[in-house]
Amino acid sequence: QVQLVESGGGLVQPGGSLRLSCAASGRTFSGYTMGWFRQAPGKEREFVAAISWSSGEVNYKDSVKGRFTISRDNAKNVMYLQMNSLKPEDTAVYYCALRVGTIRVVTTPYTNWGQGTQVTVSS
Repeated sequence: QVQLVESGGGLVQPGGSLRLSCAASGRTFSGYTMGWFRQAPGKEREFVAAISWSSGEVNYKDSVKGRFTISRDNAKNVMYLQMNSLKPEDTAVYYCALRVGTIRVVTTPYTNWGQGTQVTVSS
């Protein structure tokens, strides 16, 4: 069983940057597709970005393309989400997740989830 722990969230002004990390423990996450999701108050959890186990394929939510970059280091069992040019509408709890198989942009195929890290974009 793989346990996931997110970190790196916080309060940032509009236009600022944050880098989220997702650390895996229990077993290596090499071979798994990894994803970032977010959930704002009163809204459903939504897809943000995902990366294949080899990093050869990535997928982004349209509204974060060009601003967010997903990456992973399988040797360190860590995945990252570099978030630049942050906007107030990016405010949410961000979750990392993994699944066996190809990238999917909905929550249900992902089997393991972290506890989330809060990102607040406000002046």
